[in-house]
Amino acid sequence: MWRQVASWTRWLHIYASMFGFATIFFFGVTGLTLNHPAWFFAESTVQYSGLLNQAWLNTEATPPEGWDEYDYSHLIDKLSVAEHLRAEHRLRGAVEDFLAFEDQCEVTFAGPGYAATARIIRDTGAYTVDVTANDLVSVINDLHKGRHSGKAWSWVIDISAILSVFVSATGFLLIFFLRLRCRQGLVVATVGLALLGVFYYVARM
Repeated sequence: MWRQVASWTRWLHIYASMFGFATIFFFGVTGLTLNHPAWFFAESTVQYSGLLNQAWLNTEATPPEGWDEYDYSHLIDKLSVAEHLRAEHRLRGAVEDFLAFEDQCEVTFAGPGYAATARIIRDTGAYTVDVTANDLVSVINDLHKGRHSGKAWSWVIDISAILSVFVSATGFLLIFFLRLRCRQGLVVATVGLALLGVFYYVARM
């Protein structure tokens, strides 16, 4: 029975490691680059300008009940504004924020390593868009954090975390089936755990 358990544990460990190799490797590398952001960093900023259809900026809609006379979102055709800006300037990412005031609007698009902010004058429809794009390392760092990366990538992070735990657990179990190496392996694991505890204690001081 124990031989069968050992065989299954080894099989699960090998194939889980192979299946999750790319994601485990990715999050290992980005953990290092995330901890040292100054090693790699490049940023470029571009500004665009244009005119919007003024009808989108004043729909003459009725204010909502309890209107605070500060947020003018009810007067803005947000979808038309956002999609026009996206198409006109090839903006990426999701709309993270859309602020509407009496005289102007501000729309922010955000994605991993990317941000675009449009400032719009409501009276004239004139606007500027400031687009900031960071280098590849900044992009993958944002992906590591799940920042502006969407629901699908959130699933990737969850699955990668589960795979990492599973691979670690099956790898740890395997040592119990290696009689000649079991004691040494457990000692090494204990030392690793102790070192982590020491660094945790030092970090909290």
